[in-house]
Amino acid sequence: MGFLDVILGRSKPVRPDLDQLFGLPSAAVTLQAGAGFTPTGLGSVCFASVEGGAFIRLQEDVRELLDAGTGTGAAPVEFSQDGYGYTWLLVRRPADDVAALVNDLHAVNTLLQDGGFGPQLLCSLLGFRDEGHRSLALVYLYKRGTFYPFAPVADGTDKRDNGLELQMRALLGDDLRIEEDLARWFPVWGAPGLK
Repeated sequence: MGFLDVILGRSKPVRPDLDQLFGLPSAAVTLQAGAGFTPTGLGSVCFASVEGGAFIRLQEDVRELLDAGTGTGAAPVEFSQDGYGYTWLLVRRPADDVAALVNDLHAVNTLLQDGGFGPQLLCSLLGFRDEGHRSLALVYLYKRGTFYPFAPVADGTDKRDNGLELQMRALLGDDLRIEEDLARWFPVWGAPGLK
């Protein structure tokens, strides 16, 4: 960072650190032991839409990459688009294999980043649920290199359980780099991986 950046109040952007995703398996253990939330086996990556041939190649590359890890002949991945124009890639794994799901999410993020789509990456999330059927996601902000919990209220409205989110922030502080700026804890309503 240069002298003018300091005077003008500009800060150096945080470099994405995809290896932060590897903290999720230990966070999953903490969530289960400390709050009764278990993994759903669903994880997703969100990125700004890629058009045309680049998107088709991206889909093929992701399917090939994830299929190589399963050996089943059918990659456990689905693509969808939300109402804001973002593309979501949903990955399914057995609920008890968080490490494999995290490896898949890391591989997809790395593939996108190495393919020149890093600037389009928004976030990744891992889904959890408790015995009362409350949903929780641990959201990784690609451009910040941090996580935050997102807890939608299950009443069909766009409300979130802020108390639960703050409780999870305190619980997970030793496992993950939690985003300190609460204004960056944006809602991801209807995100694949939360259902």
